[in-house]
Amino acid sequence: MAKRSLLIATVSCFIVFATAAYGRSTFDGSWDLVFVTQRGACDSSFAFTVDVTNGIVTHPNLVRFRGNVTNSGAVRASVTVQDKYATGAGKLFATSGRGTWSGHSGTARCSGYWTAQRN
Repeated sequence: MAKRSLLIATVSCFIVFATAAYGRSTFDGSWDLVFVTQRGACDSSFAFTVDVTNGIVTHPNLVRFRGNVTNSGAVRASVTVQDKYATGAGKLFATSGRGTWSGHSGTARCSGYWTAQRN
């Protein structure tokens, strides 16, 4: 009986550690983003920090923010704040990233590029 309990405990530990290792992304952590408007009447630039956990991109204060990063670093995200909406895509590397975005602020259409720096 003791051997069976030890076996069950050991297998349970392997399952827990394997699940945690599988979910972790090499891009997990905190990233500083800078968005630059190249076209349109939106703010010329804006910046904020996001967190990546298990490949999911989140922002603590933006409820309507969705994003994900694949194992290869491809990233897609969208955000809605009141009458403003933006979507973007690009690529993350080990410590930096870049991509493009487009969206609108009220009736103004805007687009530009973004850069990322790992904290």
